Amino acid sequence: MFEVDRLCVSYGQSQVVNEVSFAAAQNETIALMGRNGMGKSTLFKALMGVLPTRGGTIRLAQSELTGLPSHRRVQQGLAYVPQGRMIFPALTVLENIQTGLEKSRSNQVPNELFELFPVLFEMRHRKGGNLSGGQQQQLAIARALATNPRVLLLDEPTEGIQPSIIKDIANALNEIRKLRQITLIVSEQVLSFALAVADRILVLERGRIIHEDRREDADVAKITGYLSV
Repeated sequence: MFEVDRLCVSYGQSQVVNEVSFAAAQNETIALMGRNGMGKSTLFKALMGVLPTRGGTIRLAQSELTGLPSHRRVQQGLAYVPQGRMIFPALTVLENIQTGLEKSRSNQVPNELFELFPVLFEMRHRKGGNLSGGQQQQLAIARALATNPRVLLLDEPTEGIQPSIIKDIANALNEIRKLRQITLIVSEQVLSFALAVADRILVLERGRIIHEDRREDADVAKITGYLSV
């Protein structure tokens, strides 16, 4: 469903992502793990077209995404929940989700999204800026799902969120897969969350993938070592 081949991304003369390659099947979840500063967010921004690449290719199903602007990638079925959530604080919850329906024939938010995140239905008329961090994260995911993606990128979805809400988000992501059969790629530092949602775990260090495990075979001690400062 989604294939990245030898992707390179630079800031000026500094190469931050170095020939990263991986592929994700339909209805598979991949957790991309690593310490801060290892290139995870840079990679995700490049996948979404927010940053330019200096080499390599990105494909979604039979579509070549490399070089396309972000909105064209969304049209091809790629969605993105950025680090820090980036919801519209002055818009209501309902209005925030509706921004993801721009290309839809209807402005009606699918009931499925409110079933996944009941708190958003309860707070649908509240301004996004008045939600807690965990509620804003759920809102950002719902907004991305409103575009009806085939592949969903989530950059650090547990950052700054209390443990009980982290569990709710993990449950919601697993339910999304059951309902929609979509591919999820998650950038993460919390190993327990990655093990709760991912089929495979990749570790990124200094812009390169240095380790890969299937969840059932994961070497927890080794991965924890990579994540330690």
